[in-house]
Formats: sequence, C-alpha cells, structure tokens
Amino acid sequence: MNLAILQSRMSSSRLPGKVLAPILGQPMILRQVERLRRARRLDRLVVATSTDPSDDILAEVCRAADIECERGSLDDVLDRFWQVAHKYLPANVVRLTADCPLIDAELVDEVVAFHIDHGFDYTSNVLDPTFPDGLSAEVVRSECLERASREARLPSEREHVTPYFYKHRDLFRVGSYRGEPDLSALRWTVDHPEDLQFVRSVYAALYPSNPAFGTQDVLALLDREPALRSINARFERYEGYKKSLAEDRAVLSGAGRPDCR
Repeated sequence: MNLAILQSRMSSSRLPGKVLAPILGQPMILRQVERLRRARRLDRLVVATSTDPSDDILAEVCRAADIECERGSLDDVLDRFWQVAHKYLPANVVRLTADCPLIDAELVDEVVAFHIDHGFDYTSNVLDPTFPDGLSAEVVRSECLERASREARLPSEREHVTPYFYKHRDLFRVGSYRGEPDLSALRWTVDHPEDLQFVRSVYAALYPSNPAFGTQDVLALLDREPALRSINARFERYEGYKKSLAEDRAVLSGAGRPDCR
C-alpha cells in the first residue's frame, strides 16, 4: 500500500491558519485533498496534524469532510509521520505538505512509480528541483522511515521529516525525479499572503471551467497573464528549511538542545 500523509498545522509562523484559508469558498486543505484524490498511485490519504489545541479546528474540518486525520507531536513531525505509518503499515509513505493547493496528481503518480520501479528507499522531486515550488512529492519505504524516526537527531531532520535520508546517502538508495524544462523558478506554494493571492487568482481563472486543471493549464494561464508571476516572485525557496538548518548549527555548536525530541 502507498499511504499519502498530508502534513498540516494551523500554527504556521509566516501565515498562521493558511491551511483553512478559503479558496473559492472552500478551505485550502480541502482544495488540495480534492486534487490528490485524483492520484491513482495513492491507496490511502491521511492528514497528519498535531495534538496542539490550535489544530482542533483543523481536525474538525477533516472529520466533517470525511477525511482521515491523525494527530501527534507539533514539533517532532518525523515522529508524527512514523506514528501514522506504524498504524497503517504501508509499503511506502508519500509525504505531502498542506501548503500546496496546486499539487498535480499526475506528477505525484509519476514520482511514486519512479520510486517503485527503481527500488529506491527514498525518492523526491525536490532534491534537484525542476518543478515549480508547490508541486513537491516525496516517497519513502516504511522500514526506512522507522529507522529515521529512531536515529535522526537534528532539528531539521525531525521537523522536515526527510532530510535524514538525503544527508545519509551511504545508508539509503536515494532517487531524484526531474522534469523538463526546468520550472523551479516558479513559486506555487503558500507561505505568505502574496502566495495565497497568487493561488486564488489561478483558481478563479481555471477552476470554474475545469476543476481538474493541471500544471500545463497553469503554465498556459501564466503565458496569457504574465503579471501573475510577479505577485509572489520576491520570496525564495525553502525558507523554512533554511531556518531549521540554523537551529542545527546551534545544536552542533552546543548552544542548543542535543536532541529535539
């Protein structure tokens, strides 16, 4: 079984509550789940949020929409993932984040197929980015996720779930899924108000006539309306991960916690 775990929380530092921000009258996370349910390679989809009271409303929205939702640690997201995986016993876990309402189900299927066909332990389309920021998909074998949950120590490894795999390529077979042309300069994720404005503009233009619009439809829209690209172009990729790396340096220098769990 391929289990998709959609990582989500209300307490985003840059745009709190973004996962429930409305897009054409529906919470953003429900728009993303709607798109993910078109994927053929995902056998089950579970939202993984935290036990923090701030996420009570998110869990309730999922229940009301008949979406499976599990809750775990707020800060130790790797443990949160492993607890969900341990419950469902999948062959592979597909990590997705709930700030990507333009996620492409076909691309997710391609990454999963690439992972399985090549027998990788961990596969992603973000190590050598060629896709727009916001179309990320990562796949890891359950046994490897369990190992990381036991051995990973640094803040970046616990908060961002998967860095342990690509930082220890001597331990894992790592696959990188690339596309052509290189579209990595495009920003389709939601971390700032401008990102949300961009995504809402895309949905307003495409969804009413084609709810299943895909990456090529978005690209065609940007060709027709190039001003949309500038709405959120000033933000850089991987801001949150770079912040965690700074915390890693504090830990390694002895100024922080030796173990963030």
